[in-house]
Amino acid sequence: MNLFIDISNFIIPVLYVILFGFYFYDFMKAEKRVSDSKKFVHFKRFFFSLILLYHIFYLLLRTVEFDHPPITNVFEIFTVLAFCISFSYFILELVTDIDGTGPFIIIISIVFQIISSTFIQDTYQVKEILRSHLLGIHVFSALCGYSAIAISAVYGFLYLLLFKDIKRNRFGLVFNRLPSLDVLERLSYISAIIGFVLLSMAITIGIIWLPKAFPKFSYIDPKLIGTLLVWLLYGFGISNKIFGKWQGKKVIVLSILGFVIAIFSTIVSNFIARSFHSFY
Repeated sequence: MNLFIDISNFIIPVLYVILFGFYFYDFMKAEKRVSDSKKFVHFKRFFFSLILLYHIFYLLLRTVEFDHPPITNVFEIFTVLAFCISFSYFILELVTDIDGTGPFIIIISIVFQIISSTFIQDTYQVKEILRSHLLGIHVFSALCGYSAIAISAVYGFLYLLLFKDIKRNRFGLVFNRLPSLDVLERLSYISAIIGFVLLSMAITIGIIWLPKAFPKFSYIDPKLIGTLLVWLLYGFGISNKIFGKWQGKKVIVLSILGFVIAIFSTIVSNFIARSFHSFY
């Protein structure tokens, strides 16, 4: 089993690089025949699904072999992040049937997975609390939620980049290859919904698990406050979008602002303020 895990540490980043190559090739093609394009899209998604299945099997195998979810150090969390980013994007692509922005997202997974595969170690001895499978589900759903928020922010930046080019009448590669502003707004919005739902799941699990694991925990914990702020912000923005009060750049600014708050709260809780989450 250890041999399979070691081999997978090499295979998984290679698979993601190959997947990025497929998406980048499709992104750069100037002309496409409709029939060929559809076949290639189906092939990409099939290959993508196989990678995700292999990656999740690898994560489950690590959980069984080392008797704890892969959340005990930063390099284990990085491979979970690589999976969550790709998984969130895959769901987004299936929901929207838009695949032209894949290279911008998959490259993030590649970076996280390469770092993880390079430095990850076998960890049998960990704190007992880190063996909790409920904690594993909580962290997994939170990471996937933040991954979807990050993807929403990426589309927000692409929206602003394209908006700037259109305003300056520059119609180069970015204009020709990226989807329209309306499509980028939709992708950012749906990513935000995915992130909101997954964060809601993480918060719910945390409410169930937290009092049992930490009877004396504080509700003013910086990570709890940061997560709640992000959740409330996205809930507010999604509600305004649903009822037609927000459109265009307001939705984009929300996605970027939520991501900035998420990053800031992570930095504060992990490196500045004292948090019971520091056992991660």
